[in-house]
Amino acid sequence: MLPFHQVVQDDFAKINQLIINQLHSNVDLVENIGEYLVEAGGKRLRPLLVVLTANALSHKEDNRLELAAIIEFIHTATLLHDDVVDISEMRRGRLTANAKWGNAPSVLVGDFLYSRAFQMMVAIGDMDIMAILSDTTNVISEGEVQQLVNAKDPSVSEDNYLSVIHKKTAALFESACETAAVLASASSLQRQALKRYGYHVGMAFQLVDDALDYEGDAATLGKNVGDDLAEGKPTLPLIFAMQQGTPAEAKLIASAIENGGVDQLEEIVAIVKQTGALEYTGTKAREQVTLALAELECLPHSPYRQAMTELAQFAVERAY
Repeated sequence: MLPFHQVVQDDFAKINQLIINQLHSNVDLVENIGEYLVEAGGKRLRPLLVVLTANALSHKEDNRLELAAIIEFIHTATLLHDDVVDISEMRRGRLTANAKWGNAPSVLVGDFLYSRAFQMMVAIGDMDIMAILSDTTNVISEGEVQQLVNAKDPSVSEDNYLSVIHKKTAALFESACETAAVLASASSLQRQALKRYGYHVGMAFQLVDDALDYEGDAATLGKNVGDDLAEGKPTLPLIFAMQQGTPAEAKLIASAIENGGVDQLEEIVAIVKQTGALEYTGTKAREQVTLALAELECLPHSPYRQAMTELAQFAVERAY
């Protein structure tokens, strides 16, 4: 358990039990896949943001735990669908659900998780929260389609890339914080500041994720190094390396993006490193964290606010 989890350790035990309870289905395969995903663990940053934000605003009612589970179900559903689209075989150091059970069950259980999340939203009964999360789910879907359109296109710009990672990653971080603020009846200024905090943390998290694809190792990452390149994803390290490298280096990277595959991964990793692309991506991520931390001034000092500070810093310091 990471240090910033410890301040809400008891809450998290309740959230995990709630998730297991809400995975109940008369269809065994739904429960089998759902429990497999829960057992895989993960950092659980999105539900963590819900309880940290709510607690920092002195909201300790059980509906914050339900909201945390809803956010985790939406996130897990996107992972199930992503892994099918990306033909991924490894996540969190284990086989993906689609590698283990096949594409069709993965897609359908993802649909089950989405619909269960919306059932739980109805039970909370707050139209503001339903509006935020229905909009967010739509934005995430848009981001995934935009990423699919961008695949194998080396001409994708940095602005286009940033738009994609906002939609597919940062949007749910935003919503985790904003919906918790709504539950806590926060002021309008606090609500907007916490939404921006979530946005900046989410952006930093994805920027680091994309950098780690070229400098991590499979055992630490829990996925294969070079997965993004294999799928022809023009992420920021590649975009910057093409801009800063020689014409021959830019042509090599463009060709790898267009064709997918990792035949020349070693050479491309070397180009990414020598052009300073990883440092550039890291700098962009740290800028986002600085902006995130400034937004926390809207909160009173507490162990929960401190944990939110540490979580933001972890987003850029992690190696997995």
